[in-house]
Amino acid sequence: MKTYSIPLVPGPVSVPQAVRNAYLTDFGSADLEEEFFELYADCEAKLQQVLETQNDVTIQTGEGMLALWGALKSVLRPGDRVLAVANGVFGYGIGDMAKQVGAEVEVVGFGYDDVPDPAQVREAAERFRPRLITAVHCETPSGTLTPLHDLGLIARQTDALFYVDFVASGGGVPVRVDASFIDLGLLGSQKVLSLPPDLSMVSVSPQAWRVIEEVNYVGYDALAPWRTGPEDRYLPYTHNWHAMTGLQVSLDALLAEGLPNVYRRHDEVAAFCRQRLQEIGIDLWPARDEIASPTVTAAKLPEGWTWPAFDAALREHGMVIGGSYGPLAEKVFRVGHMGSQADIDLVMRGMDVVERVMRNA
Repeated sequence: MKTYSIPLVPGPVSVPQAVRNAYLTDFGSADLEEEFFELYADCEAKLQQVLETQNDVTIQTGEGMLALWGALKSVLRPGDRVLAVANGVFGYGIGDMAKQVGAEVEVVGFGYDDVPDPAQVREAAERFRPRLITAVHCETPSGTLTPLHDLGLIARQTDALFYVDFVASGGGVPVRVDASFIDLGLLGSQKVLSLPPDLSMVSVSPQAWRVIEEVNYVGYDALAPWRTGPEDRYLPYTHNWHAMTGLQVSLDALLAEGLPNVYRRHDEVAAFCRQRLQEIGIDLWPARDEIASPTVTAAKLPEGWTWPAFDAALREHGMVIGGSYGPLAEKVFRVGHMGSQADIDLVMRGMDVVERVMRNA
């Protein structure tokens, strides 16, 4: 399988050597050894720092979609009302997922190049009275970043739980779970945290735990066993000790750098990427610069190019990026500058390749 010297896909991102080394270490059984539970508690405490929350944070074995599905199934019964706030592939997709769980879903939708209007969300929430309001912080396929506080306040004022997918932003952008009234916050290991797609994490508020207890969903992705399981030293399955050690390495690195510095690094690299693309003559996808995500840049496919041809041309120069999904397929490409890839030298090399390809077209 071919590898590339300029990896800029929007996840899974390049895994740092220190994290890789954690995967090469032999461990005992995560079910039985006190050392593992101490590791789990340490990672949870550090995730609470990164996410700015006093809420519990579960850490489960499985890619980030495990968190999205597990949180929905853990708080919803057939017929429960869900208001899906949607401005991209994942926002609309979460609404579809809730329907699969049997919920009655209303979508308050916005353009794929924009962010939600809180006034419209409030009107829908006060009229529909949902049990759950869902939103996406960073819409990776379209490169937008949604402000969360006003949406969380609406959820709190209408007695709904607030469910937020911050898989592609957590750790690289301030999330502020408690200040934004987030009841269920969803995170994956393969984005800013720069691990393989092995772990999913969910911040769970006391209000959410009460609903989880009422629903009593049981399944591999269920949240219920994680309320007391780590403390009771009883897990629902054998955990991934190697990935947990890698997570600890990643969190230690973020906290050692200092979260304000981490956020500044992501902001600066993203601004550089957007500026270079525009200088090259490529239009950005988000409607306004202020709603562009610091972790991924989405841009319009240059005129005269198909996505397969553009992708192949970049790969010939050792660079790999991402296309997009759904309505954005063949229209948008994405540069992932999150976590280990929020590196100005790496992105500079990538932009040089894009410029070279465009000049030689």
